[in-house]
Amino acid sequence: MSQFTHFNEQGRAKMVDITNKEVTHRTAIAKTSVLLHKEIYEKIANNDMKKGDVLAVAQVAGVMAAKNTSNWIPMCHPLQLSGVDITFEWEEKEESQYELHVEVLVKTKGSTGVEMEALTAASATALTIYDMCKAVDKGIIIGQTYLLKKTGGKSGDFKR
Repeated sequence: MSQFTHFNEQGRAKMVDITNKEVTHRTAIAKTSVLLHKEIYEKIANNDMKKGDVLAVAQVAGVMAAKNTSNWIPMCHPLQLSGVDITFEWEEKEESQYELHVEVLVKTKGSTGVEMEALTAASATALTIYDMCKAVDKGIIIGQTYLLKKTGGKSGDFKR
């Protein structure tokens, strides 16, 4: 028998069997950031981007990504999510740059965690912001994406 949970006895990839895992309340919070110039910040803040309301579209993209994570990540289980919340916070940096901090909270009651759903949502949110703003500046930088916190499950809670 393989010592790795994602490999079968032949050494091939498999989806982990969660049949006997306890159903618990599970949450995950992921963060990412988008670094952009003042011009783009002002266009977003004034809802003046040609493609529309950047943060509203990015928020919907993030929710959709969380709901569809198992279609993107091969070994993820399809989950029934009970909540996805995406928030934004601006930080003015030096040299006419602004950093948009994105935080994603995902919740479920189930047999497996929602870390991948939160991370996927954060990534899709940032990529959507890039897509909607790239006509103004292709030099936008998507920052580090990471798990900030998770609760529930066999492995217990985690906080960065």
